[in-house]
Amino acid sequence: MSEPDESLVRIEGPWTHRSVHAGGTRFHVVEAGEGPLVLLLHGFPQFWWTWRHQLVSLPAAGYRAVAVDLRGYGASDKPPRGYDLPTLAGDAAGLIRALGESGAIVVGHDWGGLLAWTMAVRDPKAVLRLVPVSAPHPLRLRSALLTGSVGQIRASAYALGFQLPFLPEWRLTAKDGAMVGRMLDDWSGPDWPEEEVARTYREVFRIPTVAHCALEYHRWFARSQLRPDGLRYARMMRGEIHAPTLQVHGSLDPHTLPRTAQGSSRHVTGSYRWRLIEGAGHFPHEERPEEFDTELLSWLADAEPDR
Repeated sequence: MSEPDESLVRIEGPWTHRSVHAGGTRFHVVEAGEGPLVLLLHGFPQFWWTWRHQLVSLPAAGYRAVAVDLRGYGASDKPPRGYDLPTLAGDAAGLIRALGESGAIVVGHDWGGLLAWTMAVRDPKAVLRLVPVSAPHPLRLRSALLTGSVGQIRASAYALGFQLPFLPEWRLTAKDGAMVGRMLDDWSGPDWPEEEVARTYREVFRIPTVAHCALEYHRWFARSQLRPDGLRYARMMRGEIHAPTLQVHGSLDPHTLPRTAQGSSRHVTGSYRWRLIEGAGHFPHEERPEEFDTELLSWLADAEPDR
């Protein structure tokens, strides 16, 4: 089969595709609607299309929804460096400014959620509201992995193999991206993903250098834990988060366990709400989009969300 190219990510729908430059990097963004800006940040092993349901529901509710291919993914630039969370958070804050706003509602899933938590500390004025999805506060995740939460260590064991050179890239793209399909299936609840959905993610992940860039996220997080840059990041993340926060998790998530995510509220001094999506695994916004959108939109409509 021929090697896929970036044209695969320009999937048609009730949205527009364009490129936005921020901090010297070109990002592919998908935009729909008018109103307050909602920046949608995807996780691994996906791309902007993971938010296709919310790119319909948010504009219908009066919001400007913008989903982005993160650095190294999809049709965005794929530089050799910059896959640490502080740099990625700077990317997202720069995107908000490049989109003509000083702040946004930031919704992030998986790695996009870790990035969103980081933004709320690093660039607090850029985050008007925070919605981490299937993503514990980075210090909660760090604690679970370093202090011996057996369940989370077992769930994250796959990432140890990602620390090897070259071989993980080959494994992720071999056999038309079959490993990507297996991860989607293993990490989700029942009846997801449909064959066409899995095929789309498998094909897009085979775009040249995407697999390598995506793995660099995992490599930085693992290797930096005891390095000076990782320790500086951990110290920074002790900062309080003042943005109103809605934390959403799938009740059946086998990849990032709900109990790992619970307790993230200790880092939030603003209003905080925890919601479990019943019957969903690691991808609640795709597996149960109606339930997810109901939680998100009702919280956004609340001028004073509860604590």
